Amino acid sequence: MPEVIFNGPEGRLEGRYHHSKQENAPIALVLHPHPLHGGTMNNKVTYALYQIFVKRGFSVLRFNFRGVGRSQGQYDNGLGEMSDAASALDWMQTHNPNASACWIGGFSFGAWIAMQLMMRRPEINSFIALAPPADAHDFSFLAPCPASGLIIHGDRDEVVQKDAVDKLAQKLSSQKNIVIDYKTIPGADHFFSTKMEKLNGYIGKYLDTAMKEAADKAA
Repeated sequence: MPEVIFNGPEGRLEGRYHHSKQENAPIALVLHPHPLHGGTMNNKVTYALYQIFVKRGFSVLRFNFRGVGRSQGQYDNGLGEMSDAASALDWMQTHNPNASACWIGGFSFGAWIAMQLMMRRPEINSFIALAPPADAHDFSFLAPCPASGLIIHGDRDEVVQKDAVDKLAQKLSSQKNIVIDYKTIPGADHFFSTKMEKLNGYIGKYLDTAMKEAADKAA
């Protein structure tokens, strides 16, 4: 996991990057939870998502938003963080010009930023949103939602109301040509503290299925 430093809109951004040995490997960008509540690229859920992509042959980047760790700048209420994520994706694409697919994943605040970036970048094929903060942030910009994806939430989440995520998943699922795989993990809190194995299993299975379908289509 080599450390990387790349240029963002407000200065240098610090990341960890894994470059796949496979030719034209798919790429994935992973975004961390809220910077003002201790969120960093080393968050347990963020790191687990990163590793799941690595194990499946992706080139993967996770990074610290502005003002976190060694990333320059200061918190910007989501606007600047969206620009940081766009810069991170640009950096990834420079190093992977022939990537076969482009995925985005995020946990909590990172899921909100990920979905915004997806609206602006048509090359993003699919998404993984873990505990998206549908009660604290407006997700109405997903109209229409540009890609299918996976949403996972814990039914004991003390930070994000399950009802809000239920409504978000339902709203996206009703859109034409969009398939949302929505999983609720019984007993899981916001950080999936005692349910990481279940979380990893759902993500891994979803990715395996999606990659098999892509391979079959290519064949």
